[in-house]
Amino acid sequence: MRKSKIFSIVNQKGGVGKTTTAVNLAASLAFLGKKILLIDLDAQANSSSGIGIKHNERFLTLYQVLKNFNSIEDVVIKTAFPNLNFIPSNLKISSIDIEISNLSQRERILSCSISKIRSQYDYIFIDCPPSLSLLTMNALVSSDEVIIPMICDFYSLEGLSSLIYSIKNIEDNFNSNIKIAGILFTMYDKRNRLTEQVEHEVRSYLGDLVYKTNIPRNIKLAEAPSYGKPVLFYDKKCLGALAYMDLAQEIMQY
Repeated sequence: MRKSKIFSIVNQKGGVGKTTTAVNLAASLAFLGKKILLIDLDAQANSSSGIGIKHNERFLTLYQVLKNFNSIEDVVIKTAFPNLNFIPSNLKISSIDIEISNLSQRERILSCSISKIRSQYDYIFIDCPPSLSLLTMNALVSSDEVIIPMICDFYSLEGLSSLIYSIKNIEDNFNSNIKIAGILFTMYDKRNRLTEQVEHEVRSYLGDLVYKTNIPRNIKLAEAPSYGKPVLFYDKKCLGALAYMDLAQEIMQY
């Protein structure tokens, strides 16, 4: 039986590279021989696009699992990329907070489902919506660790303390085992003075909670989703692909 780890990739702020990280970190670890499940929890379904799942394809999604219409085994898709399985999302999941709000144990619905299949994988990654919703709470209750992607700007810095507080609240009330795996700087541009200032401040306060790897701003990372591929399978030598491979190696050390 595999001793798997479940990671939520979370930031309530949009546009910080959350989905880019989910897709490319999952693909990098799969390339290194790890059995990976990527779960798209975002109604925008960008993770689905990023690994080549078209929105008009009729797949069962996580919505059916959360509504108890189907078991989680029914909705897992084998992707075109070795060792990488996927659970898709679609627009329907945007209404799930309202639809499950009156259920008892509503924060644990996803956790109960994932527990049935977690032993099949080395790592499970959950790409969360950009909000601290009931859906995100389900992801955090399911998870062992949290990866927080952030860009080096003032608003991201402001929102980081709020997010850390929310994770602490989950730890105190729902999931005593959850911890922050790391803060990940994305769209990193060392030519920008503000980037250096924000990085210095975060590393000064949070130390080892910040990943050594920074993900650079990289055109190939931006282009790859339009081809339905993780960047590793689009241009394996570009700086973005190399950075996510470094991050994968860093995660495997713990």
